[in-house]
Amino acid sequence: MLALPLLLLTLLTPPVEAAPRVGTHDGYTRLVFDLPQGAQAQKAQPSVSIAGQSVTVRLPLTLKAEQGALKAPGVTAYAVAGGTVTVTFAQGYRRAKASVLPASGGQKARLIVDVLTDAASRVAASSPSAPVSRPTSRPVTRPASTATVQRPRVVLDPGHGGIDPGMGSRWVTEEDVTLDVALRTRAELVRHGVDVVMTRASDRHLSTSKSRDLDMRSKMASNGTVSAFVSIHVNAAGASAQGIETYYFGKPLAGSNRSLAVAENGGGSVGEELTRRAANTAQSLLGDILAQAKLTFSRDLARRVQSSLVSSTGAVNRGVQTDAFYVIRNPTTPAILVEVGFGTHPVEGPKLATAAYRERLAQGLARAILDFLHTD
Repeated sequence: MLALPLLLLTLLTPPVEAAPRVGTHDGYTRLVFDLPQGAQAQKAQPSVSIAGQSVTVRLPLTLKAEQGALKAPGVTAYAVAGGTVTVTFAQGYRRAKASVLPASGGQKARLIVDVLTDAASRVAASSPSAPVSRPTSRPVTRPASTATVQRPRVVLDPGHGGIDPGMGSRWVTEEDVTLDVALRTRAELVRHGVDVVMTRASDRHLSTSKSRDLDMRSKMASNGTVSAFVSIHVNAAGASAQGIETYYFGKPLAGSNRSLAVAENGGGSVGEELTRRAANTAQSLLGDILAQAKLTFSRDLARRVQSSLVSSTGAVNRGVQTDAFYVIRNPTTPAILVEVGFGTHPVEGPKLATAAYRERLAQGLARAILDFLHTD
């Protein structure tokens, strides 16, 4: 057996308890600490205190000792000792909140520490009497100087459109299904207070160049601060293939699945070239610790979406996987690509053609996104 490089072995190892996952969101930086197996959220609610340039969170349980530097807005370092988690603020920041989320979807209970990074919080931080935010599980922040709520923002990307209809069968065309599901998902997310950006809201392309089209979609995830990017697609294969599968960005899969990335990246020589570029990006990310943290959030989102869609529809569960999809290669935003079914399957294809089934897909997708955002 060949020895794997030490770095790759490290990335394949499950995350160490008490080492945080870091995500940058609209108005706050979030640190997520996995709690020990069996920890119960209702018995592990934190106490929060802010003094000097740090926030201290105390829990009635013991965590593995851990410390390290952080490179994200508002924070510079963290340390864990016993039941105490300390996060060091960057200069000019002094507001934070914490909560414990219960175990769900196969995940352990988690400690969430949000360091507020919006402009109003920085102004408030200059005052020695800046109040301590109370623990809450909601991700939105309320600046001290205004009653306006900064809503989480999600980008929905209905795959294909315009000159590129995507897959087609006797029952459905990909561009029609993805747009309808995305619009239904948007309606549900907006109903829950989420700001939704659509890469397209009609049957159109963003550019006649496939690479530029995918670039323009991907860049919408960095236009302001975005909490999640979800690209929606419909699969195609032989008549026996069916089910839902969800991807986050990573090294291409070996074997026949490689053709899926090529197809979604434009097909033909264009798809091959864009997949090659994306694969090179995936390889370079192996050495980027911050990018790995963002990909961890993408994996979390992918798992939630896969579980929720399968539960909502009863479809075959084809699992969560990684591949070099060009549109989700941006490592600064949690980003996934979901194949909501096979339009070529004699049972699943006709289902995808119905409004009722598309609504079930949209409700499942919206619920997973809301869970990821910790939004009611």
